[in-house]
Amino acid sequence: MKPLLLVACVGLLLLHARPARAQEGFRIIVNSANPVSVLKNGDASKLFLRKQGKWASGQPVQPVDQVESSAVRRAFSQAVNGMDVPSVKSYWQEIVFSGKGEPPVEKPSDADVIAYIKANPDGIGYVSAAAAASAGVKVVALTQ
Repeated sequence: MKPLLLVACVGLLLLHARPARAQEGFRIIVNSANPVSVLKNGDASKLFLRKQGKWASGQPVQPVDQVESSAVRRAFSQAVNGMDVPSVKSYWQEIVFSGKGEPPVEKPSDADVIAYIKANPDGIGYVSAAAAASAGVKVVALTQ
């Protein structure tokens, strides 16, 4: 009975550790003036897919994506949206075609995303986990 209990405990630990591994490739950032410091994964997805268009303050959310070819976008799209990048692009094609919205602006690098977030108090973006800390932006913790 004890070996079975050990296997169950190890399995639970691995399940619990999965979200942290999924976030290793990116960090979500907002302007340092933004009061948000924690977001649930589903809420972050709603912001980036523009299913939720306003912050709690009532201000419009200004999400920014990285370019389609970037590794950080692949990691972010899978971990937060539960889709690969081509599926996210397809989602946006349907939204644009139906006249219901526009996708977030795209930036080619971590530095460009950071500059966008610094310049847009209501912006939200993501950068690689290796991106250097920068004044004017803060990392938002992502939870399940």
